[in-house]
Amino acid sequence: MKMRTMVKNKVHAITDRYGYRCEYSDMFGKAGMAWLVVQEMSVVDHLLLENHLSLIESINSQIAKVDVAIKERASQDEDVRLLLSLTGIDVYTALLIRSEVGPMSRFADYKKLVSWAGLAPSVHQSGNIEYNGSITKRGSSMLRWAMVEAARIAVVHDERFGAFHARVGARRGDQKATVAVANKMLKIIWTMLTRRETYCGVNEKGYGKKLKRIGAK
Repeated sequence: MKMRTMVKNKVHAITDRYGYRCEYSDMFGKAGMAWLVVQEMSVVDHLLLENHLSLIESINSQIAKVDVAIKERASQDEDVRLLLSLTGIDVYTALLIRSEVGPMSRFADYKKLVSWAGLAPSVHQSGNIEYNGSITKRGSSMLRWAMVEAARIAVVHDERFGAFHARVGARRGDQKATVAVANKMLKIIWTMLTRRETYCGVNEKGYGKKLKRIGAK
């Protein structure tokens, strides 16, 4: 998808050079692509444009194949179906979490999972006093990234996470509050997959849409 965006930007660069503005809302839809190929421009630019559009079509086809494979894999994985019940977790994030974490039995408690993701606060000691610092950022960087991104979505669409984010944010700022939500979500994930339960605050309508998207029954 990043490659497709890069190629689309090259097409925009060509049309901008000639001052063309597409009359369709999606320049890379069927009508938009047809509009592009009839615009007047130099032979070289027209050749480049055709090459870019051909590459976009090829990438679209590859993305579609990957989407089908991902949905098939997700529909057959019970852990993924459970993870989808948690606000902020989509199909791709669920599969990423599943592949990074592996069997949840690897982690005796949620603290070990949070620590492995690098989302646990570092602990510093001064004399007999211990205090928490920033997160350790040790362990799986992919899992840590996925949980922070999921947290950004969850605080908007889940009242419980939103309220928690607001409380932490008032004391420690928005970024640290988001990380705290990611930490909390990972604790919930450990509980969900260990107890084989869906999220207690599941949005049934949204959850149903996710399951339908992967063809799960």
